[in-house]
Amino acid sequence: MSDDAPTARPAVRWVVVAFVTVAVVAVAFAIGRFTAFGATAAPAHPSDTSADAGFARDMQVHHTQAVLMAMEIYRKTADDELRTLSYDIATTQAGQRGEMYGWLVEWGLPQASSQPLMTWMEKSGAHSHGDTATLSQEQLLSEMGMATDAQVDQLRALEGQPADCLFLDLMIRHHEGAIPMAQAVIELGDEPRVAEVAGTIVSGQTAELDAMRDIQSRLSCSA
Repeated sequence: MSDDAPTARPAVRWVVVAFVTVAVVAVAFAIGRFTAFGATAAPAHPSDTSADAGFARDMQVHHTQAVLMAMEIYRKTADDELRTLSYDIATTQAGQRGEMYGWLVEWGLPQASSQPLMTWMEKSGAHSHGDTATLSQEQLLSEMGMATDAQVDQLRALEGQPADCLFLDLMIRHHEGAIPMAQAVIELGDEPRVAEVAGTIVSGQTAELDAMRDIQSRLSCSA
């Protein structure tokens, strides 16, 4: 019996060593999986000063006025083509504005920024307004193609063809201000969905510009 005891002990030790080795590997694997999962579950979001965030904020401001003007002319125009176009502008931009609001919520960023409008565009080839810090708020809004409060009030007051023609003039300029903003975020941004929406804005509003110019011609609106 005593001759059997020494041969059993090495086998037991190897079993213990093997068990410990497997346990260590399993723990290391679990830690690696947990770390990888944590990196996947918490992706980096755009910063407060990023092009994506700046675009989401500035384009919400832009879209808000477009929806207001489009619904005003939709309510009172007698031109069927213009009514259809204005409805499309209002519904499309209202939906985009809501998505942009959601982006900032998802990214944990405020809806407003302390930076001047269009600051995020300054490194883009689509930006041609110089140093935004030297421009007043009114000048920045004008560079974005925004109508003034007086122009919006005038649109509300007019009826018939004068209202139609003023709307077309204001909305053409509005679209001409939006397209460079969309092009800039495609160039400078990092978020695929932002670039996708911006691309839709470029293509959609370019087509709407052509349609509005055709209506201007048909209605004999003065240049």
